[in-house]
Amino acid sequence: MPIINISVTGRPDAGLSTRIAKEVTEITAMQLRKDPTITAVSISYIDPQHWFAGGKSLAEDGTHTFWLDIKVVDGTNTKLELEAYLKAIFAAFGRLLGAVHEESYAFVHEVPAAAYGYGGKTQEFRFISGRLKAA
Repeated sequence: MPIINISVTGRPDAGLSTRIAKEVTEITAMQLRKDPTITAVSISYIDPQHWFAGGKSLAEDGTHTFWLDIKVVDGTNTKLELEAYLKAIFAAFGRLLGAVHEESYAFVHEVPAAAYGYGGKTQEFRFISGRLKAA
């Protein structure tokens, strides 16, 4: 269940999108212990002429960049897991995109379980239901 929104510089490329979604889903499962069967990934492409870092367009700079935004339930990951995740994400995008501008970003939102869910049920509801079944 996380939702992962990704923006990258370049022209839309279905093959690259598939590789990005696969690798990001695998890293998210490995580093953050998120179930890949309920991980959603959305990828958008932005022309490098319209993405600026340090006052220069990425087209002018000759590099690529990305923005990854993921939502997870608060308290489900440690600081060390989050650190390892960010490191793995940056390494993956370096492999996937080539020369990645230093000002590329990943942001992990930790949100309350009662305010986040899928299928019409919050993660808090799923947690409590699971505990009741176990009892």
